[in-house]
Amino acid sequence: MGSMLNLQTTGSNDVTMSSREIADLVEKRHDNVLRTIETLAARGAITLPQNEEVMNDGPGPRTIGQYRIGKRDSYVVVAQLSPEFTARLVDRWQELEARAPAPAVPQSFAAALRLAAEQQDVIDAQAAQLAAAAPAVEFVERYADSTGTKGFRQVAKLLGAKENLFREFLIEQKILYRLGSELTPHAQHIDAGRFCVKAGTAGSGHAFNSARFTAKGVTWVAGEWAKHQVVQRQKEVAHAA
Repeated sequence: MGSMLNLQTTGSNDVTMSSREIADLVEKRHDNVLRTIETLAARGAITLPQNEEVMNDGPGPRTIGQYRIGKRDSYVVVAQLSPEFTARLVDRWQELEARAPAPAVPQSFAAALRLAAEQQDVIDAQAAQLAAAAPAVEFVERYADSTGTKGFRQVAKLLGAKENLFREFLIEQKILYRLGSELTPHAQHIDAGRFCVKAGTAGSGHAFNSARFTAKGVTWVAGEWAKHQVVQRQKEVAHAA
């Protein structure tokens, strides 16, 4: 599973973990994790974290670069890299937070007001995320009793998503890619049981492959789409401000 995550706090008692530790956690190359963090930051999905240099503990001492990343942004990064490792990330954060020093008690009335305001901002952001995810949650519950597979247009309709935006999302998130005139799932999503690919022949005799969402895939993509919608709304709010 890799090395245990190293607890580090900032002056404000914020717990962080390093990009190298995230790489170990999700079993990915560190350079892939760095690229993912930088891409997500460029898109505005996360804040570009602090960069630091540390001494490599392997053979041949040398310094290496890594990012220190907070809890919220770590979930976004892991969801992009390997959603199946989210449960492992939750467990590790619980370990880290259990070891973290107790938050500082405000020493003045002004400091207490600032803390209350910051906490309310967090509560408001969480409420917005839940509100954005609600339609997808309802959709998953409706779909849970269904069987069979669904095509791209059927899933877009069930999610209430515009087909062009949903198609762009699937391609940008490397869920599907264009193969000729068809959308084809990336191998890891087929292996995860989210898609099946059915071969067929058109009336003209042209052979084609049709990508179909499995019940598991529909449920999974509903959650990914909900998270994407939250990020888009946060961008809109930031732009309006």
